[in-house]
Order: sequence, then C-alpha cells, then structure tokens
Amino acid sequence: MKRLATAIVLLPLLILLIVKGTPFAFSCFIIVISFLGLMEFYQMALPGRKSDWLVAAATGAVVLFSFLAGDRLIILAAITAFVLAFALHMLFRFDDIRDAARESALLMMGLVYVPLLLGHLILLRNLSFGREWILLMLVIVMCGDSAAYYSGSALGRTRLYPEVSPKKSVEGSIGGILGSIAGAVIFKLAVFPQLTYLHCILAAILLGVLGQLGDLFESLLKRSCGVKDSGTIIPGHGGILDRLDSILFAAPAAFYYAYFIFRP
Repeated sequence: MKRLATAIVLLPLLILLIVKGTPFAFSCFIIVISFLGLMEFYQMALPGRKSDWLVAAATGAVVLFSFLAGDRLIILAAITAFVLAFALHMLFRFDDIRDAARESALLMMGLVYVPLLLGHLILLRNLSFGREWILLMLVIVMCGDSAAYYSGSALGRTRLYPEVSPKKSVEGSIGGILGSIAGAVIFKLAVFPQLTYLHCILAAILLGVLGQLGDLFESLLKRSCGVKDSGTIIPGHGGILDRLDSILFAAPAAFYYAYFIFRP
C-alpha cells in the first residue's frame, strides 16, 4: 500500500509526461529516476565506496541516453563501454583484492538491474500505442499491489516466501493477479480498445506475476544488504527502488510483448 500511496502523489506528473510529454521529456524523466534508483542500489550494496557508486550511478544514467536512438547496436555499445570502463577502473582502484570481484560484480549488476531494465520504458514509449502500454503496465502493477494487500490482509494464511518477505501470502499473491486482470480489463474498455481480451488477460498475468517477483527480488536485496528501505527520498515511503521494484521487472516484459506479440 505504500507504493499505492506514493503513486497517488506522483501519478498526475507521470501521466502528464506519458500522455502530453514528448518522447525526449519522458526519457529525461526516466533517466533522472534511473540515476536516483542506481544511487540507492549502490548505497545499499557498496556503502564503503561512495566515490565509485556516485560515478557509476551518473554513468549508468548516461547510458540511458543511448536508448533514445532506439538502435540496438548503439545501446549495446553504450552498455559495453560501461562494463569495460568500470572493469578497468576496478583493476587499478581496488582497496582490498579480496573484495575486488564482489565489488566489480555489484557495480555491473547495478547497471543491469536499474538502467537496463528501466530503459525499456523509453523503448516502449516509442512504439505504436506506446503511451497506452505504459499506462496499462502501471494499472496492472498498482491494481495488483492494492488487491494483494487487501486480499492478503483478509485471507492470508499461507506464507509465500517467508525468508524474503514474511508478510506476503499465497492468497495475497493470487488476489494480486486477479486485481491485475480486473484493472487491465477496465483499462481496455475505457482507454485501450485496440487490445483484445486475450492480450489483455495474458498481459495482466505476465506483468502481474513479474511485478510481484520484482517486489520479492528487491526485498531479497534489502535483506542481503541489511536495510529496511532502499532509501529515504520519499518521506515515510522509503526510496525510489522501493517504488520501482515491480516496474523494473514488468517494463521489459511489456516492451517485448508489445513489440513481438501485440498486433493491433
């Protein structure tokens, strides 16, 4: 529900950017969000190497500018340059050689986890019906999150994955998927008539499941790093990653579904 409360505050700005903003303005917003999220990831994972994660977060955000071109070779070249640059950086700047492999892996993982996954929203925005797909993804994630909370609170008996997230239940997860389907159907009827019911339900299940898995994965990272929230940028609601966890996993799936499967 924290994600839902935050979404209510930020949703008008986000919808304005999606519906009325240019692709460049929307991309700039995603790049800023990616920078903040990557900062939080490195602050959790590499708290003792502040100078490294500041530079890595900025560089990772710059990599997202390659997504504006929409050319796969340019994107691949930008990611490759990032990996090589920080591999060489760690080669000559490690503090303790016993930690060098772990720290290098975490630097690279940050790029894969935040900018690479989030960058698919930039690619999705430029597709036919890209605006509708982004809004559909948000509806699926938020309705699923809300439905999971209420159904889990009322009916939750069986723990879903207690080692990672003790409060989540199987009943809440099922309720979340049903909520995602309901939200997607309503969105199709109100906004996206080009979407067939089959695509609507399949997309809701796919994105809803991945959204829940993204939430669990971020919980795994936080528990591994020994922190409660990824950050404090949103007072009372944690950090950017706490709000993006579901979207990070859902965004690539939404793009590839819209690109390879959806035929209006």
